[in-house]
Amino acid sequence: MVKFTKHFIFVAIMLISSLAWAQSGKISGRVFDKKNNESIPFATVVIQGTSNGVTTDIDGKYALTGLKGGLYNLEVSYIGFKKKVVFEVEVTPARPAIVNIGLEEETTKLETVTVTASSSFLKTTESPVSLRTIGTNEIKRNPGGNRDISKVIRTLPGVAAVPAFRNDVIVRGGAPNENRFFLDGIEVPNINHFATQGSSGGPVGLINVDFIREVEFYSGAFPANRGNALSSVLEFKQKDGRTDRWTANGIVSATDVGITLEGPVTKNSSIILSARRSYLQFLFAALELPFLPTYNDFQLKYKHKFGKKSQLSIIGLGAIDQFRLNLDANDTEEQRYTLNNLPVTEQWNYTIGAKYDWFRENGSYSLIVSRNALNNNLYKHPGNDESLPRILDYKSREIENKFRLENYIEAGGWKLNLSVQYELAQYTNSTDNQVVIPNSAPITKSVQSELDINKWGASVQVSRSFFEDKLALSLGLRADANDYSEEMSNLANQLSPRFSASYSFTPTFSWNFNTGIYYQLPAYTILGYKEGDTFVNKANDIKYIKNSQLVTGFEYNLPASNTRITVEGFYKFYENYPFLIREQISLANLGADFGVIGNDPVNSSSVGRAYGLELLVQRKFSKGIYGILAYTLVRSEFKDRNDEFVASAWDNRHILSLTGGYKFGNNWEFGTRILFSGGAPFTPFDLNATLTPANWDIAGQGIPDYTRLNTERNSAFYQVDVRLDKKWFFKKWSLNVFFDIQNVTNAQVQFQDNIDVVRDDQGNPVRDPNNPNLYQGKFLDNIAGNVLPSIGIIVEL
Repeated sequence: MVKFTKHFIFVAIMLISSLAWAQSGKISGRVFDKKNNESIPFATVVIQGTSNGVTTDIDGKYALTGLKGGLYNLEVSYIGFKKKVVFEVEVTPARPAIVNIGLEEETTKLETVTVTASSSFLKTTESPVSLRTIGTNEIKRNPGGNRDISKVIRTLPGVAAVPAFRNDVIVRGGAPNENRFFLDGIEVPNINHFATQGSSGGPVGLINVDFIREVEFYSGAFPANRGNALSSVLEFKQKDGRTDRWTANGIVSATDVGITLEGPVTKNSSIILSARRSYLQFLFAALELPFLPTYNDFQLKYKHKFGKKSQLSIIGLGAIDQFRLNLDANDTEEQRYTLNNLPVTEQWNYTIGAKYDWFRENGSYSLIVSRNALNNNLYKHPGNDESLPRILDYKSREIENKFRLENYIEAGGWKLNLSVQYELAQYTNSTDNQVVIPNSAPITKSVQSELDINKWGASVQVSRSFFEDKLALSLGLRADANDYSEEMSNLANQLSPRFSASYSFTPTFSWNFNTGIYYQLPAYTILGYKEGDTFVNKANDIKYIKNSQLVTGFEYNLPASNTRITVEGFYKFYENYPFLIREQISLANLGADFGVIGNDPVNSSSVGRAYGLELLVQRKFSKGIYGILAYTLVRSEFKDRNDEFVASAWDNRHILSLTGGYKFGNNWEFGTRILFSGGAPFTPFDLNATLTPANWDIAGQGIPDYTRLNTERNSAFYQVDVRLDKKWFFKKWSLNVFFDIQNVTNAQVQFQDNIDVVRDDQGNPVRDPNNPNLYQGKFLDNIAGNVLPSIGIIVEL
């Protein structure tokens, strides 16, 4: 039977290959001035590494024809503008690739035409350091990435690989809630299913990669018009929908099924929309796992062009998530422990927004309005017996309505960006929860809270290059405020200056620098925490979190091979960080897990620091080869109750990633990724407090001993992923079959052991014979790491 199956698969592949058409493909689009959307006639568009090229017509349009199916890099140039490389344009005979390309003007007047080497990588005057770009094909083919951007950015420097069933983005020793996400300039608070309220993360990303043109990842040097971020900003830039025809993409993977449609609505408008549903719950049930997650997501982009001078984009993103318990999976101690501690989760969220752009001769205006909401319900019955009163009943909702106006100006070599913004945030919380506090008696926490916050802010950033573009300088200033408290309402208390500089010693070698002060508002779970009629943390004088950063480094480019090497050092100093009053620890030492973070009394007394060194060697797709080597040495520390620096929950020390691949002939492609992160610290359990019956009957899990805060560590984590792709191109459709194996070496990670109690035949806890005042405890191994093979099929029509 096995022999027959092998022959059948071989014959099927050969048959499909023999049916593939050699039909030629096409790349077309428009080249325009980025600042004002004006067409650039007679620009040169060339396929990199070849003499195959064309010039744009009077309307800036171009078309490259007679191309075989595959990936191509485009080089676009015009006198007076910076050359631009567009990487990995995918061509199929079934659908012409549409690539519209905006060029940026040179800041100095050209007296003579000189041909020099130039970088193929994005680098801005505002952010000359800590800025990386990721293309859509880099996301799609990333081994172990599962088309999920949160997993893909683990290949970049500064980003820790989390060895768990989560997508937390941990950048340069900062917490997951220190990141901000923008979709076509519209802020999206959540990019993962089952997000932890007050933090971030979740197991599965919800942004559809088929919408994405590229992602800009800032791990520092944030532009002034992007506020409320301390660790990173991710700018997701979506493609426009097709205006020539309707197309469809269907994908079936190991975890979900989805479909994407795009096409014209009218002569001047287009739409892209998608839907996806998981069937992961069926797989988990078959594997007898004690939890069954189900997720659904939806996404759309509509764009209408009012001629060349104005355009309107409308985006939508939403998710419906359910996390229920598989009570039948209770045969082992580990299963029963998980069932006793996991709550049932019901969550939904959405973002909808509109962006109107109006172009003029020397710049543009952008008006952005949006609304986002998160609804989070958690509940837990003791022993999962629904006839008993709930020990956790949590219902919360966050709603934000946002308005932002930006004015971008270029004149006389100067660049100026001005912005103002307003936001109305609404937070509600209804909580009844029995909790255990270390060294205290158990308490019942009951919260009924409603909070409205008005926020406002403004920013300005001015930039210019000097000495024939050798020196680039940028100065920015931002201020934010809100009406939560008197101190927060004063813009002067949250002034956020930033300064960048870059000097090019040669066209390929440069020194880059940035310093700035950044502010972030604490989570709504903190601001809205209430006891009786009092907003406790308002009374505790909670403040904006302040982070002072300095980043500097060197960059070397090898344009001929699309390769760059960067070395950067960074230092981040935190002030006014939330400090948990009952537990007497910084919130940065609590970590993140599914549920809610920060729903407790805090003050703003915590301080911390994160510092380190990063190395990046990156080769964009060239001659069939691509790859990234990234190494980060990082320390993340916050002061404890004794005013001494101790490792934070995000102190991974050493982070290494190596990702690469090769595109063979006949559209075969192989890639591999190696990830390594040092073990994160954890706090040992207080065994006496944990096994006290009054505590265990409520908590059902280990109680940390915060006098030994983060004194132990999990084992180091490493993972090797591999992926094989094969594509077939037909006249009216294309097929991509991929085989992906995560953790191909079956590496195991040892986390902090779980603690449980010995039970009798009826399942009741047994008293310790040596100390009848305590339950008898035992430790359960907490090991993660499995080989996860998956096969996927993508059909494009």
